[in-house]
Amino acid sequence: MNPPPPIQDCERAAGSDGAWARPPLLFILSAPSGSGKSTLVRELLRVLPELEFSISYTTRPPRGSEINGREYFFVSREEFEAMRQSGDFLECAEVFGHCYGTAWAYLEDARKQGRDLVLDIDVQGAALVKARRPDAIGIFIAPPDRQTLAWRLRHRGQDTESAMETRLRDASREIAAYNKYDFLLLNDRLEDSVERLSAIVETERARVRGPRPGESEAARQRREQLAASCRREHAAVLLQPILRSFGLTGA
Repeated sequence: MNPPPPIQDCERAAGSDGAWARPPLLFILSAPSGSGKSTLVRELLRVLPELEFSISYTTRPPRGSEINGREYFFVSREEFEAMRQSGDFLECAEVFGHCYGTAWAYLEDARKQGRDLVLDIDVQGAALVKARRPDAIGIFIAPPDRQTLAWRLRHRGQDTESAMETRLRDASREIAAYNKYDFLLLNDRLEDSVERLSAIVETERARVRGPRPGESEAARQRREQLAASCRREHAAVLLQPILRSFGLTGA
């Protein structure tokens, strides 16, 4: 599997079938482990089924009820390294001793289907994608505070106390990178978070693809207002108490 042509060459590379004529929008979702990102992604795909989700490759073993090809593609480190050497990854990084990567093939599949792509990746991977696709839309999902994140990690029962402390320390590093993202989403109440996340995605898609057919003016205005409230320059003030709970100061 070879990487597609550079994005700036997509229009010129278009064939009679429209190939490369409209590269997919990329929505990057990042959050500290335990912030509820997976649940938000699942709900986003439920309310906006026309989106495509990029399933990452990983060298870590499955957890709980995870199934190969649903949450992740679980591969050996040797297989992962072979893919990396072949240039199969849009981005790849090592997190907590395991490798994770996003395959170029998902961009090609999304393009063929005329769909936009959701990437569930950490801040390292997000930076790599942004370097290759500056037009990618970054959405950072933050927990209400450090205490709530610690409670969530403890009650999901997947980590030892030592591993949980490592995740909390890593969460501080990830949250400190919030200003690299276009949107900030405080994941407190699930219903509100899903509504705001959907509004962000719909508004960005409408900006490029045009409005959803049949959407009323009132619905459009509400959607755009919700999305605007999550833009980094507007939502950063809400993040200040969260930063302080992690011992960080806002910028």
